[in-house]
Amino acid sequence: MDSNKFDQNLIRKIRESVDIVEFIGRYIPLEKKGKGYFGLCPFHNDNNPSLSVSREKQIFKCFVCGEKGNVFNFLMRFKNIPFPDAVRQIGNEVGISVGNDFKAKPDKNKTYYDIYDIANKFFQNNLLSSEGAKAREYLKNRQLDMETIKEFQIGLALTERDSLTKLLTKKGYDLKTLDALGLTTNDNDAYVKRIIFPLYNTNGQVNGFAGRIYNGENINKYLNTKETAIFKKGENIYNYHRASEEVRKVKFVILMEGFMAVIRAHTIGVRNCIATMGTALTNDQINLIKRLSLNVYLCLDGDNAGINATINNGKLLEDNNCNVKVIPLSEGLDPDDYILKYGSEKFISLIDNAISYNDFKIRNLKRGVNFNNSTEKANYVNSVLKEISLVKDEIKREIMLKNLAKETDMWYNTLEKKLKDLLANQENAKIVANDFEKKPKKRLDKYEKAMQSIIYYMLENKEVITIVENSGVYFPIASYRILEREIAYFYEKYGYINMADFNTYIESNQEIDEVFKEIMGLDLDSKANEKTILEYLDVIKKYNVALEIKRLEKLIEDEVDLNEQAKIVNQIMKLKMGSENNNDK
Repeated sequence: MDSNKFDQNLIRKIRESVDIVEFIGRYIPLEKKGKGYFGLCPFHNDNNPSLSVSREKQIFKCFVCGEKGNVFNFLMRFKNIPFPDAVRQIGNEVGISVGNDFKAKPDKNKTYYDIYDIANKFFQNNLLSSEGAKAREYLKNRQLDMETIKEFQIGLALTERDSLTKLLTKKGYDLKTLDALGLTTNDNDAYVKRIIFPLYNTNGQVNGFAGRIYNGENINKYLNTKETAIFKKGENIYNYHRASEEVRKVKFVILMEGFMAVIRAHTIGVRNCIATMGTALTNDQINLIKRLSLNVYLCLDGDNAGINATINNGKLLEDNNCNVKVIPLSEGLDPDDYILKYGSEKFISLIDNAISYNDFKIRNLKRGVNFNNSTEKANYVNSVLKEISLVKDEIKREIMLKNLAKETDMWYNTLEKKLKDLLANQENAKIVANDFEKKPKKRLDKYEKAMQSIIYYMLENKEVITIVENSGVYFPIASYRILEREIAYFYEKYGYINMADFNTYIESNQEIDEVFKEIMGLDLDSKANEKTILEYLDVIKKYNVALEIKRLEKLIEDEVDLNEQAKIVNQIMKLKMGSENNNDK
């Protein structure tokens, strides 16, 4: 979307109405370091805070993946929405209307979402009809009231095998599209005689369904949407859009396995729950979770499969810099059954007393160990020591080590020595890994550094724009030349300059985007005097002279006429003398 087509003054007014630090801080935790604020970048698998946010410049920049921009760019990437929608959303938040002309390009998937919206409303109407009486009774027996049913848009697929297909084809949608979306199969409805739970993307749009039997038929309990253009199981998280606001209030998110657990928790006022619709976390899902909060409570099923999933998912989350706690459930129950059996107070108490991920792992290691058997006891001690070695907090490590010594009736010093050996081995492995992963940075020569510095100061100070324009210096590298001209044009047209608004102005210009990213990430003095700017310009002049001399020397090689050669040599001498005279100044 070309932002040049829109009113830059309106865009500027909206951008200046929000503080980028406060705005981004709603979506990811930020920590002040020096002049700036840093957080884990939500746009790549970030384990060390690499997203820098500048309140002074009102821009953000990731030093790893290169994402950069102002509040609009952040919202566009975070919510995967086009530029006009980002401007409209922020404008609505600050009470500035952007008008009807400010429209995004049609979403190529809009038709698919429209189809799912129609299907979702159709299923909801079915549940409330006379044909839905038995399904409503089933949900009532599961202690789901009408308020909850409407909140989660629960519906019903009818007995007729083509009711939804007929509705959608009458509205002009072809069977090929419906089949590709997983709504039909063999010209009939994919969902028949099932209670329907809609699935959503992170923006709250329905992009799939899960259908559950309710009348005791001997078929698969659940039928879930197949992978489609708008539904990818490994990229989806159930209830993400509902939970996000509550997570920001309570500062942690509860991760469950299925949608029924989330719905049940919602009925007792626990509304910061999400579900993966399965047990294995993907990198995409982890990055989405980290956007909500780095504090993650795992509340998976209490059976062996759930315990294993808790351990595996906990490790993945910890490896991605999350602070993980566990809400352990007894008797092999899942959260839905646990709440129904023991009530809300006991479940909320489990949340309040959630245990650390490390303590959960140690508790699990202890299961079934015969402490009278020296081999089993030794294996247990070694396993626990390995877990303790993974704990970063030294005080916590000491407490855990003392508990292990007391539990196993072993000398503390013996355990401490073994732990030190494990920590030393880990440190050596980390050094080797870091050396292996180091990537060479792009090396800039002094000429390119001079061009970057001048453009940086042009964006910081309008007086520098005037100096550069009056100098008549030619930027020999095309991307810098275009960028310099665009800055001068922006200032001439709007009468001011800053990085945040200029970033929006050039948003669609891929030719200079990479160079602009690099310049935004420069850490130069906030101000530069005229002498410094002139020195940078002189460096570029000399570079142009050097390039011209090279060009002329090449001409001499190709020129056979001696008189012409002499003329070229004379030109070269004048260029060199001019360069030397400049050096003497």
